[in-house]
Amino acid sequence: MSIVDENLTTINEFRGNFGSAQNQLESATRNLMTSYVNIKNAESIIRDVDYAIESANFNKLNIITQAGSFALSQSYKQVENILNLLK
Repeated sequence: MSIVDENLTTINEFRGNFGSAQNQLESATRNLMTSYVNIKNAESIIRDVDYAIESANFNKLNIITQAGSFALSQSYKQVENILNLLK
């Protein structure tokens, strides 16, 4: 019976190793599927951007920035004029 017991032990070890490998593969597959879904969602968000709206927002903010720069430069000119008057 010892040969049978040894063979059963060997078979059980193989089964344990294969089961462990199967669990690792299933876990890796789940992780890859999660990554795939996340990448597809990110791609969808990027592709669904409304370029007209985003372009309009960009232009609006660009104009506001230019107006702020112009206003700041004008205030510096006024300070400079006042300092020249005080000389």
